[in-house]
Amino acid sequence: MSDLFQAAGLTPHAPSPLADRLRPQTLEEVVGQEHLLGPEGPIGRMAAAKRLASMILWGPPGTGKTTIARLLAKAGGYEFMQISAVFSGVADLKKAFEQARMRRQAGQSTLLFVDEIHRFNRAQQDGFLPFVEEGIVTLVGATTENPSFELNGALLSRCQVFVLKRLDEEALEALLVKAETAENRKLPLDEEARSTLIAMADGDGRYLLTLTETLLAIGTDTPLNPTQLTQFLQKRRPAYDKNREEHYNLISALHKSVRGSDPDAALYWLARMLEGGEDPLFIARRLVRMAAEDIGAADPLSLLLTTAAKDAYDFLGSPEGELALAQCVVHMASAPKSNAVYNAYKAARRLAKETGSLSPPAHILNAPTKLMKTLGYGDGYAYDHDVEGGVSGQNYWPDGMERQTLYEPKPIGAEAKVKERLDAWNRLRRDGK
Repeated sequence: MSDLFQAAGLTPHAPSPLADRLRPQTLEEVVGQEHLLGPEGPIGRMAAAKRLASMILWGPPGTGKTTIARLLAKAGGYEFMQISAVFSGVADLKKAFEQARMRRQAGQSTLLFVDEIHRFNRAQQDGFLPFVEEGIVTLVGATTENPSFELNGALLSRCQVFVLKRLDEEALEALLVKAETAENRKLPLDEEARSTLIAMADGDGRYLLTLTETLLAIGTDTPLNPTQLTQFLQKRRPAYDKNREEHYNLISALHKSVRGSDPDAALYWLARMLEGGEDPLFIARRLVRMAAEDIGAADPLSLLLTTAAKDAYDFLGSPEGELALAQCVVHMASAPKSNAVYNAYKAARRLAKETGSLSPPAHILNAPTKLMKTLGYGDGYAYDHDVEGGVSGQNYWPDGMERQTLYEPKPIGAEAKVKERLDAWNRLRRDGK
């Protein structure tokens, strides 16, 4: 009588997934990470010396983190232990540490691989510290999240952080060739569809091999074109997490592309964020900030357009309203830039903190009572509208404090005319004419 596993086809002879069958057997076989694993790479040097340091492997999914940890243990002669922060708790950690301690007493080193290590909370991460410090385990943690944000500083100080790269087209093509060699047949794709398949994997080697296995199972010898390929396979959604590092990386890229006056790059990053599922209103809020910080008085219309784009998106929703955001991005990236107002405001805040509670000069104070008039409030004030040219040139700074220059407009766009006016008014204040 067969059990449930046999009924499901999960017998010892059931074929394993293609990605598992093609898992590299040596560090030299790992593709796309030569900067770490090559003879001159830091991990490659460790493996050659058979002396491993605790480390954090940080990189996108499907770039080889688990494989590298296994091969490091094999190369260094370490016992390999693996736990996942998703399924493991304090009891599992204690058991792993105790087993490692016993091995160490017997002269055997242990490499403890912790997948998704960022999912352990701060207290659990602290639990690694004494065992790593004493050398009871050599810790290899894997994470897709920025360790600076997700891991304790104390743990990071005991580990080296190595960044794995997203697999490029060359590395992914090498995986396809390896899969075709192992299966002893070519993928049923024309040249353009092959490139499309690589693009669909989005840098994830494991996902590419999963797609490859599906293609090899369709049983056709007629090469598929890109349109036919996408009918068989679902394109992977771009890697994007609205609450984590990718969110901040892409909005930073959009902001700096607008500041750098590159409308094409700015549109690209806008599209990347929207395709990834970002909240368009978050982008709209950031556009308002860009208009005030990086364009300012050089093109005052930009600030109005950002709020108009937000209102347009509120009115239309997606996808129609996204075009208003695109129009706004193109306008701002193409507009003259000035951070003069931004710098002036920062300088004003610093000055306000330094000078404390200085009062305005008496001549610009209102005098609604007789007592206040007796004290000199408003005495000598010149009403600027009654003066020829509309500017009296009076002092508006606190008594005893020298006039400061905070706003220095740039000779760019609309701000150039502002500069001309302010220069003339400053001469009036200085020279009286």
